[in-house]
Amino acid sequence: MPKTQSDNRVHTALVGSGRFAQFLLRPMLQQQATTSIDFICEPSPKTYDAACDIFREAGVQPPPNVPDFDQLIRDHAGQLDTIFILTPHASHFSQAKASLEAGLDVLLQKPMVINAEEAQKLIDIRNRTGKLLVVAFPGSLSPQIRTAVKLLRSGELGEILSISAVVHEEWRKTNTGTWRQIPEIAGGGFFFDAGAHMLNTVCDLVGEDFAEVAAWLDNRGAPVEIRGVVMGRLRSGALVTLNGCGETNTPPSSEIRVICTGGVLYTNNVDATLAVQRSGERTPIPVEVPPSLGVWEQFLAVRAGKLENPCPPEVGLRMTRLWDAIRASAAQDGALVRM
Repeated sequence: MPKTQSDNRVHTALVGSGRFAQFLLRPMLQQQATTSIDFICEPSPKTYDAACDIFREAGVQPPPNVPDFDQLIRDHAGQLDTIFILTPHASHFSQAKASLEAGLDVLLQKPMVINAEEAQKLIDIRNRTGKLLVVAFPGSLSPQIRTAVKLLRSGELGEILSISAVVHEEWRKTNTGTWRQIPEIAGGGFFFDAGAHMLNTVCDLVGEDFAEVAAWLDNRGAPVEIRGVVMGRLRSGALVTLNGCGETNTPPSSEIRVICTGGVLYTNNVDATLAVQRSGERTPIPVEVPPSLGVWEQFLAVRAGKLENPCPPEVGLRMTRLWDAIRASAAQDGALVRM
């Protein structure tokens, strides 16, 4: 329902209503006191119908579909406060640009864009329009990672010496025949899609750029990379290894271990756990973090000024710089790339 003067809810539109959008839609519909989803922009009638079923399950009338994005912005931007973009990666830049320029605050599905050039341009557009841009990385927008960042920045665990991260899941089989394995649309394969959670969280935790990267990516006969390994050195001198495999029948996992002079921090993006093993402790001790309804709830907190933006486009720029270096090194069979 379009907003009225007495309506204090945030009015938004979902651009894209595919599999992952449907996953995020359920917690959004638990926030009807703060949120009104007024439109969906979905070119596939079948996919739109599947999203409508989720609205009905929640006892909510499904919003109308405006399949054409340009029409949505042209005809309805004035009825909205925000927009949530959940489309294939190659569409993110143009749709975020148009939304910001139409005066909307934007929650943009990860990864933000497909290269550092687009990331810098989005920062410039954000600055010019003065609108809010948050990248919807569940890690960066989680109380778990925000707590981890505070621990690391406080100095309680000492200097960061080494980071080891690994991500794996049955990604190849699940996504065969989908846009996620079309390089021109996806911008990469497993390492850039599911692996982006790992890449972004590492960038967020360390809070600095990489200085050098060596990487190997392997398509294993697919159109995009299915597995990869990266070795890197941060500007501070800390060493990093990133390992990803999208061809396994085990449950998904995205584990990160940050080794410091005063202890080790353990976190997992999939099960949202956080633990710390301090000097003298024999085992990691779980760290309690506040509950969360996910990226939309955190986006609203940022928009209301209750939370500093944990995942601005600057974080997206850091991750895309890393991804550009990974691709450049892999194209040269692991040659060292200095950033």
